[in-house]
Amino acid sequence: MTIVTRFAPSPTGFLHIGGARTALYNWLFARHHAEYGSGGRFLLRIEDTDRKRSTDEAVAAIYDGLKWLGLDWDGDAVSQFSNAQRHAEIARQLLAEGKAYKCYCSPEELQDMRDAARQDGRSMRYDGRWRDRDPGDAPEGIDPVIRMKAPLEGETVIEDLVQGEVTVANDQLDDMILLRSDGTTTYMLAVVVDDHDMDVSHVIRGDDHLTNAFRQTQIYRLLGWDTPSFAHIPLIHGADGAKLSKRHGALGVDAYRDMGFLPEALCNYLLRLGWGHGDDEIISRDQAIEWFGLENVGRGAARFDADKLTNLNGHYIRQADDARLVELVVPILMNSLAGSLAEDGKKRLIKGMAGLKERAKTLVELAENAEIYARARPFELDEKASSHVEGDGREHLQKLRSQLAGLSGWSAEELQESMRSYADGAGIKLGKAAQPLRAALSGRTISPSLFEVMEILGRDETHARIDDVLNRD
Repeated sequence: MTIVTRFAPSPTGFLHIGGARTALYNWLFARHHAEYGSGGRFLLRIEDTDRKRSTDEAVAAIYDGLKWLGLDWDGDAVSQFSNAQRHAEIARQLLAEGKAYKCYCSPEELQDMRDAARQDGRSMRYDGRWRDRDPGDAPEGIDPVIRMKAPLEGETVIEDLVQGEVTVANDQLDDMILLRSDGTTTYMLAVVVDDHDMDVSHVIRGDDHLTNAFRQTQIYRLLGWDTPSFAHIPLIHGADGAKLSKRHGALGVDAYRDMGFLPEALCNYLLRLGWGHGDDEIISRDQAIEWFGLENVGRGAARFDADKLTNLNGHYIRQADDARLVELVVPILMNSLAGSLAEDGKKRLIKGMAGLKERAKTLVELAENAEIYARARPFELDEKASSHVEGDGREHLQKLRSQLAGLSGWSAEELQESMRSYADGAGIKLGKAAQPLRAALSGRTISPSLFEVMEILGRDETHARIDDVLNRD
């Protein structure tokens, strides 16, 4: 049996973090069975039947987010709206088979039902008044809806692959609308028809859809179709246990990319947010495909921890290829430096990346630290740095310029030894001499190892940056 999963987002906004985790779990489950089972496919369906809220920009954001995360889908993405005629045909089929009926309730009657339910402290349920009524009694001026004939007795049971056996009494459900009076189908029917037509074998989604599963199961049974296996995964909460919101980090995937997170780090974090494999925390994509199974998805809500994600991202940055990191930080640098990268800036970034990436947890932080190599000269010093190249600092800088000019080699070790020799001769601590030099070379008072910086900048660039400071008014 080929396993078929699907991710079915509504294009009403960005691809949020919870949706990304759902997509990841569906993707991994399908890819696991593709490589280690009898076959697996991961499908993408855009549930765009809400025409007023669905936008092309949101669809593009979903595609872009999934591609950035490396979650490729099989075949073409399906538009649910394009299947509207098929959905309506199924509703009319059920009507013709006596498994659904036309309901002519007026808006006033429905409002009365809502008011009565509110007074009784219960949720609104349609009372079935048109279920067995003669259509000849239909009032004029009311366009009917088509409602399903839900079972009135017994229970609907779901053997959920995460939640276990879940049951609802059928008298707690009502005769749901399948086709609205304007001829458009409801979400519940559209989902069932699309999942059936796409041969979806496993529906993996958030447990906020669990109540929907009971109604959808009833539709499957009315149609005589095989019901897919359901797996409802717990939602993500904030670190404080409250429902995840923007203040907790419930942002779009694009926001995490802009904040400097690597896709592999975000995927690793989302994977562990509700699923586990022993004590393993760092899990590669290949390992995730091999190990992933629904039996290891927890039933409790996972808690989003932005600090843990950031620390994990730092690990992945340290493990990343230097050339790749340079390509990722250059656009950030181009923006922060107004496009004025030094001619040899990229070459220096390649040389310095091994040291830079050890100190950064995000690409934004990495780019900020990398400015020292990418800046075109002359550049402005910040206020603190400027204070270090005045008075005694300027005098030390002039003398260091002369001493550095006489060096035969230019390794970090030789540069450090030269600086120590100068500090000893001047009777000052090494830091007293290093600070004005650091300020002149970086424009700041904080930088990577000064001697590493000087080695990577090279003799000519180091001398030129010092001269820029000494020659300024």
